[in-house]
Amino acid sequence: MSSLPYLDPTLPTEQRVADLIGRMTLPEKAGQMLQLTARDGVRHLVEDFHVGSILHASPERVREAAEMASHSRLGIPLLIAEDCIHGHSFWQGATIFPTQLGMAATWDAALIERAARITAIEVAATGVHWTFSPVLCIARDLRWGRVDETFGEDPFLIGEFASAMVRGYQGDGLADPTAILACAKHFAGYSETQGGRDASEADISRRKLRSWFLPPFERVAREGCRTFMLGYQSMDGVPVTVNDWLLNEVLRGEWGYRGTLVTDWDNVGRMVWEQHIFPDFTTASAAAVKAGNDMVMTTQDFFEGAQDAVAKGLLEESDLDAAVTRILTLKFELGLFENPRHPDAARQAEVIGIAAHAELNLEVARRSLVLLRNDGTLPMAGGLTAGADGRASAPQARTVAIVGPNADDAHTQLGDWAGASGQAEWLPEGHPREMITTVLDGFREVAPQDWTVTHARGADIVVTGPDPEGEFFPDGQPRPDVALPAPVDEALIAAAVADASRADYVVAVVGDRIELVGEYCSTATLELMGGQVALLDALAATGKPLIVVLLSSKPLVLPPSALNAAAIVYAANPGMRGGRAIAELLLGLIEPGGRLPISFARHAGQQPTYYNQVRGQHGHRYADLTQAPAFAFGQGLSYTTVEYSGLRVLTPTVGPADTVRAQVQLRNTGARPALETVQVYVSDTVTSVTWAEQELKAYRQVTVEPGETRVVELEVPVAACSIVDARGARVVEPGEFELRVGPSSRAEDLQRAAFAVVA
Repeated sequence: MSSLPYLDPTLPTEQRVADLIGRMTLPEKAGQMLQLTARDGVRHLVEDFHVGSILHASPERVREAAEMASHSRLGIPLLIAEDCIHGHSFWQGATIFPTQLGMAATWDAALIERAARITAIEVAATGVHWTFSPVLCIARDLRWGRVDETFGEDPFLIGEFASAMVRGYQGDGLADPTAILACAKHFAGYSETQGGRDASEADISRRKLRSWFLPPFERVAREGCRTFMLGYQSMDGVPVTVNDWLLNEVLRGEWGYRGTLVTDWDNVGRMVWEQHIFPDFTTASAAAVKAGNDMVMTTQDFFEGAQDAVAKGLLEESDLDAAVTRILTLKFELGLFENPRHPDAARQAEVIGIAAHAELNLEVARRSLVLLRNDGTLPMAGGLTAGADGRASAPQARTVAIVGPNADDAHTQLGDWAGASGQAEWLPEGHPREMITTVLDGFREVAPQDWTVTHARGADIVVTGPDPEGEFFPDGQPRPDVALPAPVDEALIAAAVADASRADYVVAVVGDRIELVGEYCSTATLELMGGQVALLDALAATGKPLIVVLLSSKPLVLPPSALNAAAIVYAANPGMRGGRAIAELLLGLIEPGGRLPISFARHAGQQPTYYNQVRGQHGHRYADLTQAPAFAFGQGLSYTTVEYSGLRVLTPTVGPADTVRAQVQLRNTGARPALETVQVYVSDTVTSVTWAEQELKAYRQVTVEPGETRVVELEVPVAACSIVDARGARVVEPGEFELRVGPSSRAEDLQRAAFAVVA
C-alpha cells in the first residue's frame, strides 16, 4: 500500500488527492463529507460511516478514533475538531482567556494574535487539528445569547481581531506542527436576529450584507483563513446552507475563496425537520452538495441521503468530488498522512497551562477591563504599589467587602465554551479550581497584608428547571434547562449589608450566569436578574463607596444604584486570571486601558444601540426615553485625564488611491500614565444612499506619561472611506468628508476636521 501515489509525500498535493479520490467508493466519499460527534463513541463513526471528521471527542476518544482511521481500508486520517473559542475550551488545565468580547475590549490585535497562538500550541498537542473560531458575527441585539462570542458591534474592529486570531491559529502555515485550522463563522449575517432570538430569519438585504456583514469575512478569506462555517439562519427565505448567491456568486466567485466550508450543527437536517425547506434527507443532501457545502456537521442522515440522491439521479457521484477534494487537501497540507498528529503526552506537559501562558492570560485580562465610571474613589487608597511578593502595600489598613453572586463564581469568570458550560460531558466539573482566580481570590492574593477582605454572596441570579417542551430537541440534542429569576433573599442581603457597613470600600460583583448565555439562550430582558438589583439598592443605601464590577457575558442594563455608584468596571468573562486583574485594577496596581467594543443600553427596549446606525429616523429619542446608550462604543476611562486638541488634516484634498493623513495632540493632565486608544472615525457628508453617520476606520494606542504632550500621526486609506451604492457596488464617492478623532464614538468626545475626495 505504501507504493500508492497518494501515500507518496514527494508528489504534489493535487496529484495525491486525485489518486485517492479515484480509489474511493461512493460511501467513502459521502462519509468523508461527514463530521459527527464522538459523544457516543467512535467505532461506528469510522467503520459504519467512514467519517472524515469528528468533534466533541473526549481525550481518550481522540486517540481511539485516529488509530481506527489509520486501519481503515484507505487509511485516510480524520480531522479532529473542537470549539476552542477562547482557549482549549474542554481540556482540563488548558489556558482559558477572556471571551472574544473581553479580548476585543483590549483594542490590541497583536495581543489577541498572541493569545490565539498560545491556544493553537496547546490544542495541537492534544491531537485536535481544527478550531471553530474566530467568530465574525456583528453583535446588534444585546438580547442575543451569543454576544460574548463576538468582537462587538463594529465591522472594522471585527476584521482586525479576526485576522489576528487566524494568524495566531494557523501559525507559519499548515505544515507547522503547532498550527491548527482556523474557522471563520458564522457566514454570514447570523447575528442579525429578530427580537434577539437565536437562529431566526435574518432580515438582511444583499446590499446590507455587503455594507457591514460581509467585509470582515472577505478580509479573512483573502488573508488565508482555511475554513468557513455557515450560519444557522435563513435570509429572504433561503437557508445559508443552500444560498447559492452567498456561497457561490460571492464567496467562491467574487472573492475566489478556495477554502473548505463546514455547516453548523445539523444545518442540513434542520432544513428538513425545522425549516421545512425539503421533504426528506435525500433532497436536502442533494441541495447541500450542489450549493457547495464540503463538511456536513452532525447530520448523520446525510450519509444515506447523499447516496440515495445519486441512486435517484439527483446527484452524480462526481458531484461529491469537489467537496472531498477540498477536505483531503487540508489533510495532505496538514501532513496527516505522514504524521496524524496524535495526542502527545510529553508535549502536553511542556505547553499546556504553563506559567508563560498564564502570564499572557493575565495580561489579556488586565487589558480587557473597562473603567466606565469613577468619582475619584478608584484607585483604592489613592493607588498602591506592589511589593516583591506581588502584594500591594499601603500606609493604612482598610476593610474591603467583596459581595455579589459573581464575586467567587469560578465558572462565570470563564464564561461560555469553557469546561462545565455544558458542551463536554467529560469535564462536568469544569477546569481545575486552583487555576482560576476569582475576584475574591484576587483581593486575598494582592491586597495589603494588613487589609481585611470579607465576602458575602448577597444574592442569587437564577433558578433552573426542565423545559416544559420536553427533554430533547427534535434532532435529539438535550434541551437546556429554563432559567428563571431567583427570588430576593433578604437574609443574603442583610449579611452583605452588614459587611458593607463595616467596610471602607464595597465591591459588588454582579452580572449573569451560564444558564443565560449561548445557543438557545437568548434573553427577553437585559436587567440584572434575581436579587441583584435589591442587593445593589441596599448596598448603595449604606453610603459606603460602592464599586460595581459587572462580570457578564454582554452589556446589561444597570439600575440607578449601579449607574450612580462610585465606580463601574466592565469585565466580560475575563478568564482564569480575571479575578486577579480586577483586584489589581481597583487597587491601582495597574492602569485601566480597556475600551468598549460594544455599546451599553439603558433599557432593553432601546435595541439596537450600536453606534454606526443609518441616518434617517424621526428625532433622536423615544417619547419616554432617550435613544442614547448608557455607555457608548469606544468609551473607557483612565486613572488620569488625557486632553485632545489641534486635530489637523495634512491632506485636505485626496484622490481615491491616496491616504488621508492627520495629526492630533494629546496631553496627560494627571499624575498617572495612560494607555490611550485614539479612535478615528469618518463621516461621509452626503451619500447617494442612506449610510451610517460615522464609522471607525483606524485607531492607535499610545502611552502618554504624566504631564506629557504627544502629537499622534494618523492615517486612513481613502479606499476605506467607501459606501455600498444602490447597485450593491462598494465605491468611494467624491465629495466632502469629516474626520472625527477622540477617545470614544460619542459626539462630545470627538475633534473634527474636513477633507475632500476628488475623482
